[in-house]
Order: sequence, then C-alpha cells, then structure tokens
Amino acid sequence: MKDGGTGKTILRALAGETLPTPPIWMMRQAGRYLPEYRATRAQAGDFLSLCYNPELAAEVTLQPIRRYGFDAAILFADILLVPQALGADLWFVTGEGPRLSTITDQAGVDALKPVDAIHETLNPIYETVRILRRELPEETTLIGFAGAPWTVATYMIAGRGTPDQGPAHAFMQGNVAAFEALLAQITAATIEYLAAQIEAGAEVVKIFDSWAGSLKGAAFQKYAVAPCAEITAAIKARYPHIPVIGFPREAGDGYIGFHAATGVDCVALDNSISPEWGASHVQTGGCVQGNLASSHMVTGGQPLIDEARAIVQAFSKGPHIFNLGHGITPDADPENVALMIETVRNG
Repeated sequence: MKDGGTGKTILRALAGETLPTPPIWMMRQAGRYLPEYRATRAQAGDFLSLCYNPELAAEVTLQPIRRYGFDAAILFADILLVPQALGADLWFVTGEGPRLSTITDQAGVDALKPVDAIHETLNPIYETVRILRRELPEETTLIGFAGAPWTVATYMIAGRGTPDQGPAHAFMQGNVAAFEALLAQITAATIEYLAAQIEAGAEVVKIFDSWAGSLKGAAFQKYAVAPCAEITAAIKARYPHIPVIGFPREAGDGYIGFHAATGVDCVALDNSISPEWGASHVQTGGCVQGNLASSHMVTGGQPLIDEARAIVQAFSKGPHIFNLGHGITPDADPENVALMIETVRNG
C-alpha cells in the first residue's frame, strides 16, 4: 500500500512501511502542560467552550506542532461530545473531570436522540477539522478520533469516570438488552461522527478504548473487539484509503490478534506491556504505536533517553509510530517532550 504519494511519514507507517526513524506524535499533546494552551483555554472560558470554538480549538491543536514539529496533529475535542450530541447532559467539574446525566435502563436509551441528529451539536468540531487542514504544515498528518463504544458507555452509565467501571459492568450483567442497545447507538453515532471528520479533512482516525482493560474474556471480544471491528469496517467501506488506529488500553493478551480481529491498520499499545513483547506479539500483525510511559515526561533525564531508545530499537524491524503509552499529564515538563523528540529523531 502507498500513502497516496504524499510522503507523510505517519501515513507511510500506517501503510505498513518500516521507516529508519519512526514518526512521532503524542496523546493529549495539546493540553495543560503547555502554557500557551492554558492561556487559550482561559480565553475560551471553560473546557467545553474551547472544544466548541473552532478557531480556538484549531489554535490549541496547532500549538504543539509549532513548538515541537510533531509528525501528526490530533484534533482537539473530547470523547464525551458524542454522548452530549445524543442528548446527555455534560459538564466538567474543575479538578475532578466530566459529569454526565446517567443512563440506567431501557427508557434512558430510548430517550437518546437519533444518530442523524448528532451533527447539529458536532458541526463546530467539523469546522475545526476544516481549519486545521488549511493551516497545518503540508507534511503534518491530521488525526481525527472518537471514544470506543464501551469506554463512552462507561461514562454514560456512571455519569463520571470510575476506578473499575463498576456501574457499567453491573448494567451489562443486569440488563443485557438495554446495555447492548446503548452500545449499538453509540457505535452508530461514532461511525457517523468519524465519517464527518473524514469528510472535513481528517486523514487518519483513532478509536480510543481507554477502559478496554476492564473487559475480560468473552466480554472483551463482544464489547471491545466487535464494536471496533464494526466501526472500522464501516469507515473502510466508505473511505478505503483512510487508516484506522485502535487503542484497547491495558488489553494485555487481548492485544494479540487485534489487527486481524478488527481490521485496524495500527494498534496503539499502553506501557503496561514491554516493547519487546509488543514487537513479538502485536507488531507481527501490522503497525504499532507507543509506548513510552507518560511519567517520563515529568521526570525526564537519562531514564527518558534510555527508555525512548529501547522502544525505538524494539520496534525497529516493523512499522512503528512513536508515542506515549497514554496521554501526557498536566504536570509534564515541556522540555522533556523536546528531549523525547530529540532522542527519537537523532538517537
């Protein structure tokens, strides 16, 4: 496969090419660790206002590209905009994170808006994508994204993030029909949301399943693998040239065979597994992304250099996109990001 002749390194890796230097971007690279982000967010007023202001959302997406020259920019948005577009109440509590109205039964699922109504809420996000396609450097790939149905459902059921996704597991076990109806609604909305991002100019899409690791055995196959496969197949049917990245975080052995089971072009790996294990068990199926521990962005120094070099070496025999094992944290030092990039690009 080719990348359409653009020469963009991310697209080349996603097409299966092994590059001498892996392309690099970073989860949550537009975020609170950057002073310019904090200034723009203050200008917007609050987090959701920032997400829905296309000019400011594009600005924070561009900030880490200007500062560091990453090989990709990822759209600035949030996985919980889809539930909001489906009719859930959404707000953010400073210092604590998101809060949503909860869905606890079939009536709650039935009260959600139809999938074709989501664009009314999400149109500003598509405008952000259009701005970014105009303003990004020619060599920089634009990544769109959405949350995976299971992860999004955990928030819609509990009304917030939880340590073990207990409310979602209880709903799944206590009312299978309603739970699966909710997942189906989220899946359908996610397909349309990602398709609209692609229509607006996204060149790659990523499916974030942040809580996949709490699904075990048959539940992982049914509620992490199957929805990702359905979304990927729908996107590929409409846009065969658009690569898809899947991220079933903390999937452990569930990472094995994830490429083939879902059809994704790349599997993002968290740092609970070693890069050597990832190379021998996952990279055999295609491109992988990852997997430096986010803590190195806080602590820096020689351990960061050593671990970054080890990851590059471990994945050097196949297609690899260098990234963190999860998102960069607000207490990260911007200088450590520069050190990481220098290490990856110059050894």
